[in-house]
Amino acid sequence: MLELSGVEKQELLYQGKAKEMYATTNPEVLWVHYMDQVTALNGKRKVRMADKGKVNCAISSQLFTDLRTQGIENHFIEQLGPTDQLVQRVQIIPLETVVRNYASGSFVKRYQVDYLQKFEQPVIEFFYKNDALDDPFLNDDDALALGVATSDQITEIRKLARQVNQHLIQIFTKMNVQLVDFKLEFGLTTAGDVILADELSPDNCRLVDMNTKESLDKDIFRKGLGEMVPVYEEILQRLQHSEEV
Repeated sequence: MLELSGVEKQELLYQGKAKEMYATTNPEVLWVHYMDQVTALNGKRKVRMADKGKVNCAISSQLFTDLRTQGIENHFIEQLGPTDQLVQRVQIIPLETVVRNYASGSFVKRYQVDYLQKFEQPVIEFFYKNDALDDPFLNDDDALALGVATSDQITEIRKLARQVNQHLIQIFTKMNVQLVDFKLEFGLTTAGDVILADELSPDNCRLVDMNTKESLDKDIFRKGLGEMVPVYEEILQRLQHSEEV
């Protein structure tokens, strides 16, 4: 059990595309601040959007909480305020895991299949988490050769990714939202366990309304389809409503 009494924010450790990570007075706990920033093209395009951080923080906090109730351990500890969380410190495995239930994005471009073609079973893909290389696609053998992860870790990541997918599909279906695909990141605890980390929000999930098939995620920004934050707020409202039902 992590000791949280009197935890205070200390120095900035890392600033990413959408979040800042701070050390705290507890070496096992980090302070996460969600920024009002949205990026595309692997961070090459950046725009400030008011309230974006607040909405993503709320969505991510709720989804992490829901997954823990289903037995999926993750780094989330608690939400401190509108844009801030405490999370367990982990060593991030530099392997981005993408789970696809329907064809979209780079999958459509690579294989020239129909948008939203349903897969008979989820497709799991790995990408090397390396901004300088634009996060290239890699397979299990590539990951082993590069020392990105061990064989046991890859097996565990695949198992956890499938479990997360099953539970997220249930959550979003109650919201009348189709979970097209999403990106996960995993980290190692000090005990060496693989657990879910990073965030869960429309920034790293591709979501469409089941009736209209309209995008409810960052594709709004990528494709210039309109105002993005109101769409994220719609996802939060649906999530909160589904929790109440």
